[in-house]
Amino acid sequence: MSTPKFTRTIEDFVCGHCGRRVLGNGYTNHCPYCLWSKHVDINPGDRNEQCGGMMRPISIEKRGENYFINQRCERCEFRRKNSFHAGDNFNVLLELAQNL
Repeated sequence: MSTPKFTRTIEDFVCGHCGRRVLGNGYTNHCPYCLWSKHVDINPGDRNEQCGGMMRPISIEKRGENYFINQRCERCEFRRKNSFHAGDNFNVLLELAQNL
C-alpha cells in the first residue's frame, strides 16, 4: 500500500467549532485554539472529501516527545490522527488527557 500523497494547501479559515480565525501555513489541519477540524480531505491537503463534518478531538497519544490528537467526524465517524504543534493550545490537550 502506498503512502497517500500530501498536497500543501495554504489557506486561512474560521473554525467551525469555536469561531476563531486561523491563519494557515499549508500544514494547518486543525484549529490551534480548540483542536477541532473539518472533514475535508481524502488524502492530506487535497480538499476532496464531500462529508464536511466537524472532527471532534476525542483523545491524545504520546510517542516519544510528540503528541497526537485523535479525532472523530461528528457526521460519518471517520477517524484521523493529527500532530500537535507548538502553537496549539496545550491546556485543551491536557483537558483531553484528563478525560481518558
